[in-house]
Amino acid sequence: MQSILIRLSSLSALLLALVSPAHAALNVLACEPEWAALTQELGGDKVNVTSATSALQDPHRVEARPSLIARARSAQLLVCTGAELEIGWLPVLLRESANPAIQPGQPGNFEATRHVTLLEKPTRLDRADGDVHAAGNPHIQTDPRNIARVAAALTQTLAYVDPANSAYYASRYSSFKPRWDAAIARWEVQAAPLKGVPVVVQHKAYPYLQAWLGLREVAVLEPKPGIEPSVASLSAVLARLQQTPAKMILRSAYNSPRAADWLSERAHIPVVELPSTVGGTPGATNLFGLFDDTIARLLKAD
Repeated sequence: MQSILIRLSSLSALLLALVSPAHAALNVLACEPEWAALTQELGGDKVNVTSATSALQDPHRVEARPSLIARARSAQLLVCTGAELEIGWLPVLLRESANPAIQPGQPGNFEATRHVTLLEKPTRLDRADGDVHAAGNPHIQTDPRNIARVAAALTQTLAYVDPANSAYYASRYSSFKPRWDAAIARWEVQAAPLKGVPVVVQHKAYPYLQAWLGLREVAVLEPKPGIEPSVASLSAVLARLQQTPAKMILRSAYNSPRAADWLSERAHIPVVELPSTVGGTPGATNLFGLFDDTIARLLKAD
């Protein structure tokens, strides 16, 4: 009888350990797939990560659905881009979740753009200019050097929010950093022929990619940020290209192809669909694949 009681006691202790919060994975809600992938890379089996958006969704325009609110309600860490990229939906999500841990200013609210230098800061703010971001262009994930900077800061945040696993997160970062640095060096060698190549972009989503690789933007399809191009505005771009030719048109996987295809047919230059984030194309299955595929697609069109 005593041996049975001892076994039952041991089993109870084991079950309690398995369900104890101290042993539970950290619940993380990422606003975009690139930050979900980075958090998973750094957090391993100590994190349970979900993304609020998919690669085929415009991150500017997301609906704060009840299922998404429920995920925010249980999150211990929120990892977003910031710089007003999610301004159209994240404030609603935060308010409806009523989760104090992930509110702005709390340790559980992480914004990637706070840890990099932002480009394209506007000289004036006017709604007539379209969806202008006051802090600068938020599409930082297209430069892998930004990913490296965010990774260092996110590792510190993971350790702060989940101190019991701080050594584990530091170890994961120490493994990721040299692999990422080596990949950046490799990508820069591969992409050397792209330096100075003139491009048209559908939306101003690639200034960081352009700055990294030396691509030269000569035109934008959107007449104003976030405004769909009309035939008149596209005709104006076509006329500009007759004076300043481009070699390709860049659009994100979530963009409608209509405007880019219209210009491609008339300007006789290819459209390059870029993944923009993890999952945007079949080859962009993770952070490394994101840049492998991006560079491969650009080189193929050059």
